[in-house]
Amino acid sequence: MEVAVLKNNGKDSGRKAELADSIFNIEPNDHAIYLDVKQFMANQRQGTHKTLEKSEVSGSTKKLKRQKGTGGARAGSIKSPLFPGGARVFGPKPRDYSFKLNKKVKILARKSALSYKAKSEDIRVVEDFNFDTPKTTNYAKFLKDLKLDQKKTLLVIPAGEKNIVLSSRNIKNAKVITAESLNTYELLHADNILFFESSLGNVEKVLS
Repeated sequence: MEVAVLKNNGKDSGRKAELADSIFNIEPNDHAIYLDVKQFMANQRQGTHKTLEKSEVSGSTKKLKRQKGTGGARAGSIKSPLFPGGARVFGPKPRDYSFKLNKKVKILARKSALSYKAKSEDIRVVEDFNFDTPKTTNYAKFLKDLKLDQKKTLLVIPAGEKNIVLSSRNIKNAKVITAESLNTYELLHADNILFFESSLGNVEKVLS
């Protein structure tokens, strides 16, 4: 599959870039995508939720009323979940939500996500460039020239382009990652995926 290589001003460079069919043109596996996104979301959870159990609630341990003869149910503690200010029944406890996912499943999920994006023509390749200094307006102009300033974009770059990463941080819906950091969630979340021309080789190496 071939796509046009664009300059950073949005104009066609007159060259083509080859997108490997083994990555950008496979039969997508929706279940692999589901598992990879599920793992990504689970890994974002801190799992620090906690409610007080009966032994941890502050309150008197004195028996509230006599056992029999009141006409009501027995009540042994003000800390009972039945009373306001009491403990919570089966409340959440701190836990780790992460789970293991095979590397081959992750690779299949990312290839599937890229294939979906390629099929819908949401992938663009741009010539490599860098900024002399980190400047948000430079990256904003780059997106505007590509007519993507109103879209959610994901730019995949080789490692070491620090000024581009810093320039994009304050722009809403614009994210920059390296080929080694590709993940299914970010690929699907973006409306358009931009690849530096030199990063395509890294993507093929990571997902091979």
